Amino acid sequence: MYRLPMETALHTDALARFGHALSDTTRTGILLELRDGPAYPANLADKLAVSRQILSNHLACLRGCGLVVAVPEGRRSRYELADARIGAALGDLLGLVLAVDPACCPVADAEGCC
Repeated sequence: MYRLPMETALHTDALARFGHALSDTTRTGILLELRDGPAYPANLADKLAVSRQILSNHLACLRGCGLVVAVPEGRRSRYELADARIGAALGDLLGLVLAVDPACCPVADAEGCC
C-alpha cells in the first residue's frame, strides 16, 4: 500500500498544531472522546451531535495536525489519539484554573477571542 511521507513536528510547531486543534469546540470534543479510547466516526458524530460530513472534516484536520490516526478495520476505520501523551496533556489542561479578567478584552463576547 502506498503511504504519503510523514513529517515530525517538534516543539513550537507541535504546540501550534495542538492549539489550532483546541481552538474549535468540535475538534476539542473529538480529542476528549478519543482520550477515553478509540472510536468510529459515526459514533463520534452522534456523541458530538454533528453531521458525519462535519465530523469528517474535523478528523481530517486532526489527522493533518498529527493528533489522531485512522486505523483501518476492513471497510471501516476507527480513530485514536496518535500518542498517549496527547491524552495526558488534555488531562493536564482540563485541570487548569484560569483567572479571567474581562476588562482586558472588552470585545471577547462579541468576537469570541477569549
